[in-house]
Amino acid sequence: MLFANQASSGKKPGTPTIGTATAGAAQATVAFTAPTYTGKGGTVTYRATSSPSSITGTSTTSPITVTGLVNGTAYTFTVRAETTYGVNSDSSAASNSVTPSAPQIAIAHENSPYFGAYPWSSSGFGTKYADPASLPSDHGSSVSFQTSGANVSFGAVPSPYAFAYPFSAGFGTKYSDPATLPTGHVRGTAFSPSGADVAYAHTNSPRITAYPFSSGFGTKYADPATLPTDIGYAVAFSPSGADIAVGHASSPFISAYPWSSGFGTKYANPATLPTGTGQGIAFSPNGAQLALAHLTSPFISVYPWSSGFGTKYANPATLPTGSGTGVAFTPDSANIAISHITSPRISAYPWSSGFGTKYANPATLPTGNGQAVAFSNAGTEIAVGHNTSPFISTYPWSSGFGTKYADPATLPPNVVVGIDFS
Repeated sequence: MLFANQASSGKKPGTPTIGTATAGAAQATVAFTAPTYTGKGGTVTYRATSSPSSITGTSTTSPITVTGLVNGTAYTFTVRAETTYGVNSDSSAASNSVTPSAPQIAIAHENSPYFGAYPWSSSGFGTKYADPASLPSDHGSSVSFQTSGANVSFGAVPSPYAFAYPFSAGFGTKYSDPATLPTGHVRGTAFSPSGADVAYAHTNSPRITAYPFSSGFGTKYADPATLPTDIGYAVAFSPSGADIAVGHASSPFISAYPWSSGFGTKYANPATLPTGTGQGIAFSPNGAQLALAHLTSPFISVYPWSSGFGTKYANPATLPTGSGTGVAFTPDSANIAISHITSPRISAYPWSSGFGTKYANPATLPTGNGQAVAFSNAGTEIAVGHNTSPFISTYPWSSGFGTKYADPATLPPNVVVGIDFS
């Protein structure tokens, strides 16, 4: 039996398939797909290794967080499978290149200047950055940082609807408008994980518009063959960049498509549809779930995701108390948070193939209806945009809400409807 064990344990596991690396502050998360064959017996651990410097991180599941990186240095990563018998797989192909940087927080809001950004640290908000030189003439609606943090895009109510700026400890000169503009008010904005594409959900047909992005907007991609059925409110790319999903008004309230430098054939609708307008949307960072915050009870719907919708997960035992406006997962996919109207205005739950018991509400609640939610890239902070002063509330996060951070010295001037961390 000993010899049999030794023989079986000597078989090399298959090679993991590399996914998308995402930069944080002095760290990165590295997504991968486990091989079909992982050896016989023993426990399999996956190790991500950086280039340069061979800094490593391990996990038994995707993604892997690699800490101790140097802000401002570009890294790629490979992943291999390691068994308790000491038999390792070959290393995967290298990931995309990412550059960790000090974190920032950007917001979209009503009232001029409509867009804003602050340095962020474990101490909270730094001094607000100067406003961009070129502003919209009316409400900001959404915001997304490129994964690298090198660019930031905002959606807005007035034409040209889509705005993008270089970002390096502040706003650079606005990029030229896209040659073909979105056709109406932009409600949702998302960069692809690679940063090579950017998409906008908006009011008028085709309701979703996407562009290549490389130091500015490229030529608009063709519209999907099957359009979302009504006003687009939110958009998200999957962590692999292989899928894109849109939350919208009118049934089926969510539409998803394969993505490969353009829209593929729309996936079949989920068997159990969301119950109302999709207002916030997010893939889990491990790519295994797709969540939609929506207008009517249960206010949140989550589905397994694998190139299409699985059977809807059971609703949380304690529902959000009002219309869901935004949804976000922690970077390790272990928690989910929903911003919503009605006190407590933010609800958060452990997540592990379903909702756990709702976390206690923060001791200091947001002061008005929740409009947006985001976790920091490190997963150690959570921010909520809301409709009364101070318009944004941020908290430490560690399997629950910590004591609210001090408000920024310069408050947003009105309702915060979009938030993103770099």
